[in-house]
Amino acid sequence: MNVALNYLYQSYKRLKKSHFITVLVVIVGVGCSPKQPSSDLPEKPNVIIIYADDVSYNDLGVYGTDLIPTPHLDEMAKTGMMMTDAYATASTCTPSRYSILTGQYAFRNKRAQILDGDAPLLIDPEMTVLPDLFKKAGYATSLVGKWHLGLGNGTIDWNGEVKPGPLELGFDESFIVPTTVDRVPTVYLNGHYVEGLSPQDDPLLVSYEKNFEGEPTGISHPEMLIYPADRQHAGSIVNGVSRIGWQKGGESAMWEDEEMTQKFVDLGSEFIRENKDNPFFLFLPMHQNHVPRVPNKQFIGKSQTGLRGDHVVELDWAVGEILTLLDELGIREETLIIFSSDNGPIYDDGYGDGAIEDANGHKANGPFRGGKYTAYEGGTRLPFIVNWKGVVPEGKVSNAIFSQVDLMASLSALIGVQLPEGDDMDSLNNLETMLGQSDISRPYVLQQGAGENYYGFRLGDWKLIPATNPPPFAEMKHNSRQNPISTPMPEKNTDYLFNLANDKGETTNLADQYPEKVLEMKAILDQIKQTDDQRVVPTLNNE
Repeated sequence: MNVALNYLYQSYKRLKKSHFITVLVVIVGVGCSPKQPSSDLPEKPNVIIIYADDVSYNDLGVYGTDLIPTPHLDEMAKTGMMMTDAYATASTCTPSRYSILTGQYAFRNKRAQILDGDAPLLIDPEMTVLPDLFKKAGYATSLVGKWHLGLGNGTIDWNGEVKPGPLELGFDESFIVPTTVDRVPTVYLNGHYVEGLSPQDDPLLVSYEKNFEGEPTGISHPEMLIYPADRQHAGSIVNGVSRIGWQKGGESAMWEDEEMTQKFVDLGSEFIRENKDNPFFLFLPMHQNHVPRVPNKQFIGKSQTGLRGDHVVELDWAVGEILTLLDELGIREETLIIFSSDNGPIYDDGYGDGAIEDANGHKANGPFRGGKYTAYEGGTRLPFIVNWKGVVPEGKVSNAIFSQVDLMASLSALIGVQLPEGDDMDSLNNLETMLGQSDISRPYVLQQGAGENYYGFRLGDWKLIPATNPPPFAEMKHNSRQNPISTPMPEKNTDYLFNLANDKGETTNLADQYPEKVLEMKAILDQIKQTDDQRVVPTLNNE
């Protein structure tokens, strides 16, 4: 055991909690101070974050698959940097998105779970969040894509002004899918108003309690569906797909699933063109490959893994369109582009879309175990590609440990804006590692599974999943039908300890062999829960 950590553990055993925070800060602080960004970096680069949905480690060619062609993402990695040990903070979408925008672990907000489509805004507008920092630095800011962080204050009239939302969180403009593409309402929100509502439409009504009389659902009218759905997803039908929840009216505003990617690309491109001469921040959270998987017809059959892979091919096309535009406008060297995903893969997530039958052996989580909803590596260890010509080393493969929660502090350092104090900030300045100019790892990463008190915790090469009671639906979704990433879930009330250096697949539980390591890691994890990373970790050096 490392001398500093051994002292930390011994202190944990004998000291009261009130003394432990001081000990932890002093001990973990032994080592190098966090590096500051290079002074010769270009000032105020444009920043684009392309954030995929349920896209996993092995869904990209550059990360290993030869069944899903992703030439544009591959090119982005080959002319920039790909990271092998980068993590989302959670294995579900709402918590991961919350962490990127706030710099906090989602468990600090008890509401930060998978939200219903009519949930109130999750983020307090009084908080300083990522787009606020860009605004403070004089950037134009835009959000185009999936939101799923709540809207309004509790009761939403979709026919009127819908606020607070992204515009109250520092975005100059927003065009969003309010929740997920498998939930109602199936409309876009442009700023504060539903896009395309017509006075000739019946009012748009939304319910998560019961259906509206006479409206067809996946249960009452299965013949209307392009593929079957489970009971949870058997609500209102739009474009041949039944959704979670029920809606009525607003016919003119309903989106076309297969045109969604084109819509997002067009609007993102329009924002880039309008701001090509000024610094801008574009957050582009895409919907691939969350269910329902309805790619445009031009992408159907382009992968060897059915609709799930075709959806990723469509995502790759969208990335290519953005890269091409930056080249055409001559601003590629002035633009930092980051690509990652919110959580790991799931094959059967509510629809019989052939994801399992057509998988062709494709193991989306690559060498890792588990996927969406789980605390295994496959739930949060994801592709992370950084491209900034002239700054990020071309073709670099970084093995440094990195967490998406650090985007806020790292980008804050890049644009020269101070982070707020007293906000329980978990985000750390890891900019040089993110730009490929350093190989310093984050000391640890926290991985939040679905449900309560279900965590993974990586400390160096050690990985702990503390004893808990994993949510039953994770077992059901991953294992009710055999698929390439099926795996047993953790047993109740059992600690799991893995050494990722020689067991990436988390196959051998070492908890009984190393009980001291289990206690040591639990001690640190307890303190993360009680305070925040900026106090627990005064250094990014993992020595």
